Amino acid sequence: MTSRPLAVIGNVNVDIIIGPAVPWPQPGTEALVDHGEIRIGGAAGNVGLTWDALRHPYQIAANTGDDHFGRWLREAFKAHSAKWPVTPTATTFSVGVTHPDGERTFFTIAGHMPSLTLAQVRGALDASAIEGGIVLVVGSYLTDALTDEYDNLFAWLREYRVDVALDTGWPIGGWTAETIARTRGWLKRCRHVLLNDVEAKAVTATNSTLDALSALSGLVGEDAYIVIKCGSDGAVGRYRDAQIDIKAPSVTPIDTIGAGDVFDAAYLAEVANGTGFADAVAAGIRTASRAIATLPRQYR
Repeated sequence: MTSRPLAVIGNVNVDIIIGPAVPWPQPGTEALVDHGEIRIGGAAGNVGLTWDALRHPYQIAANTGDDHFGRWLREAFKAHSAKWPVTPTATTFSVGVTHPDGERTFFTIAGHMPSLTLAQVRGALDASAIEGGIVLVVGSYLTDALTDEYDNLFAWLREYRVDVALDTGWPIGGWTAETIARTRGWLKRCRHVLLNDVEAKAVTATNSTLDALSALSGLVGEDAYIVIKCGSDGAVGRYRDAQIDIKAPSVTPIDTIGAGDVFDAAYLAEVANGTGFADAVAAGIRTASRAIATLPRQYR
């Protein structure tokens, strides 16, 4: 069976990771940490790295700034970046501070990401090559210009019989009433909804993961797959009347940054290969669990 084509649209940036930090340092002081790393980041970047590791063909539409970080990112994705637009500004970077419990704190500059447009996305992708495939849209609250054109983006993808998968990420301004309404408007146009438990509860105004799952089923189309990622508890999901609850293996987390993106990539790779819903979710959990428990990061 031929695998369906995959693509991802969204944010590629640089992550500067340090930690673990405990306690949080006081202003004006300096603290030594055990680990530091500069690496490719952003949701779309993490997805691309995972598909590379899984040896699954894909396309990626993103942009970069015009500095040395931008050149580094384009070189890292050399097979995909020839048509990426270069924005005359600094490349976005995030400083992620990890904590002993596996959580992390991010400080991010806006940089190049808000300027990515639909026209640029269309120029970066070979539309004929994604026909009948799956496109993951990520970084919704960071790619401002593109997000404003989501209606047209979804309509364009529909012309090519593409199933849209959506992982919004966390809105910088929080879950305001306007943000919730906007997000709910996207959901009915998506075949795969991939949120973490905090995002799912926020967008549905519920207090439990299962309540959020039930509420989401009323916000999506009848043929949509819903996955709520629950960290070390695994994931729950729903397709029509069938509900799944899959636990994660017990691992010692080293670096949880991008775990949800790794899950998205592995899950969609399985879906593209024709794997059933529950098995695809289980594969996403296994791959993400492997990634967060290895340094350097491993996926297979």
